[in-house]
Amino acid sequence: MAVVKSPISSPPTSRLPRHSFPPSRSLPYRVCLKSSNPGRASFVRACEANVRSDGAPVSMGVGSPASSAIDFLTLCHRLKATKRKGWVNHEIKGPESIADHMYRMALMALIVDDIPGVNRERCIKMAIVHDIAEAIVGDITPSDGVPKEEKSRLEQAALNEMCEVLGGGLRAEEIKELWTEYENNSSPEANLVKDFDKVEMILQALEYEMAHGKILDEFFLSTAGKFQTDVGKRWAAEVTLRRNKRLGRQA
Repeated sequence: MAVVKSPISSPPTSRLPRHSFPPSRSLPYRVCLKSSNPGRASFVRACEANVRSDGAPVSMGVGSPASSAIDFLTLCHRLKATKRKGWVNHEIKGPESIADHMYRMALMALIVDDIPGVNRERCIKMAIVHDIAEAIVGDITPSDGVPKEEKSRLEQAALNEMCEVLGGGLRAEEIKELWTEYENNSSPEANLVKDFDKVEMILQALEYEMAHGKILDEFFLSTAGKFQTDVGKRWAAEVTLRRNKRLGRQA
């Protein structure tokens, strides 16, 4: 999630344990075996189907680039399965998942007009990556009472583990770089994608208001005045304008 104190949250992981990989990386999924985190638990269950009773892998391809890719994608399934807790707390039926949220952010980056000094392709990648660590740690927000520094540490450790599952290399390094750039808000691309994160949230809030007859003011209040880019400000203003018209409020 963005730095904004969003009401969307899910229970944090109290501690992300360290794990080591065998030099051959013959069993990359063992990174998850000692954790009680439900995201990891589902990953372990999926991987255990590929292990014989003696603990050896069934597939001769374990440790290969293809095996590492499938292990990584299996872990990322948690992003598709985890519903955004803010909507669950508001009793929204069939709420979006973390992956749903990231997907529409990527669409935002795809359709935005060209902006001088901003690499649109990099924004698309960053949108896909920005919440990826939540596959392990969940969606930690200020309402969970986790200090910002600890949240960053947990997510960084989770990201490192996921990149090890992927097998390292250029793609893993690219994911780390994109995530760190977003986390630090350290580039024009990160500024824009952080705005997309907030715009996507308030647009989703508006859609749920319309579909379920609810008033979700807190999502709009938590993002007001927090947009950094002209695009973010214009898009947020459009969402707010449509909401105000619907509610009969003054702009």
